[in-house]
Amino acid sequence: MRAARALLGIDQKQLAELSGVSLPTIQRMEASEGNVRGVVDTLSKVVEALAAAGIELIGDNAPSTGTGRGVRFREPAARAKPV
Repeated sequence: MRAARALLGIDQKQLAELSGVSLPTIQRMEASEGNVRGVVDTLSKVVEALAAAGIELIGDNAPSTGTGRGVRFREPAARAKPV
């Protein structure tokens, strides 16, 4: 969520307004370790708001259906051990 906000150039308050979710809820969701936790309805509202703003969320091992530029995590390359 934080990365999506950064791409849009919005803060937590603006995301709360766009999604109809309270600011404390957005803050709790972003503070979650690993996967974002929350009520399914609330998560859906946030995802829909991000999608309406032009953000495509890409799941693990899923191809992107978009045609624009994007960024995603991947497994880091194995680093060579120092000799």
